[in-house]
Amino acid sequence: MRTLKILIIGLLLAIPGLATADASDIPGAATWYLHIDLKKMQSEEAGKILYDWVEGEVFEDVREDAGIDLGKELDRVTGYSLDGQGPVFLFEGNISQESKDMAMTLIAAQGDLKAKKSSGKAYYRLTDGNSTDGNSDGEDDAPSIKGGDLEIQIEALEDESWISLDLKNRVVVTATEGQMKDMLANGGKIAGGGGHNSAILVLTAEKALLQAGINSVALGESDDGDSSWDSNILRNTEQVAFLVAAAANKLAFEAELITTEPEMAESLASVVRGLISLVAFNDEMDDEAINVLRGTKVEAKGNSLKISVAIDPGLVVATLGD
Repeated sequence: MRTLKILIIGLLLAIPGLATADASDIPGAATWYLHIDLKKMQSEEAGKILYDWVEGEVFEDVREDAGIDLGKELDRVTGYSLDGQGPVFLFEGNISQESKDMAMTLIAAQGDLKAKKSSGKAYYRLTDGNSTDGNSDGEDDAPSIKGGDLEIQIEALEDESWISLDLKNRVVVTATEGQMKDMLANGGKIAGGGGHNSAILVLTAEKALLQAGINSVALGESDDGDSSWDSNILRNTEQVAFLVAAAANKLAFEAELITTEPEMAESLASVVRGLISLVAFNDEMDDEAINVLRGTKVEAKGNSLKISVAIDPGLVVATLGD
């Protein structure tokens, strides 16, 4: 079960957290993206069990600490980043006035209450609390949102970020003011988004609950032109994409890697098959976990390596909770 838990958590969290409601809203030039459809998760039988786990493990703490019921207000979460520009986060749902008031309180505590305007919409600047006075000690410099016992740090946003509450049913957070202006001008989308020609790999499914992907070449490129990834797998891949979808009464997990050359795809496929065979003969694993591993499909074709498996949602939640 420990091995299966590592497999599931690795699939769920290996992508940096880092598309709106569908993948067409992810800019083709994105270096990474993450999209979680909580509304669809609630509506699908296989997704409800996973949603209940998120509710108990995440939303309950937020409700107790900040008084915000994310389960009632949040439908979808999208995050992505363009090379050299930093990340954009979009929160969609029936955002209540109480939650907006809470956000304004946080802006007052760690930001600038003087609103700026773009495309007729207001937005505000948030800081790390240190960048304006020159007294930063270099620690904990990421922008943070604090309220009661709740503190959220967004490391990827560095020393400032921008937030808008003016789009209907959407809250936008960006790393730069230019991104914010683009988002407000396009109703929550980056101008020119949606094209995926020779760009970020996006997996799709009719009942997708979670989508994520990275351009590992762009993210891992160092100043000398070599790869900075510690992972041997990521050093030899160009794109990685991941998908969780509801499939009948199970959760379908799918991952695809675009490797630097066909031989690498075949090599990685052999490694994965070998690990599955090795673990499946472990006497400490129960029959259900072994059946999951043996049901994992591994396919290498050209530069592409695809891994897919269908897992009972109850087993997924039980494994995450162990």
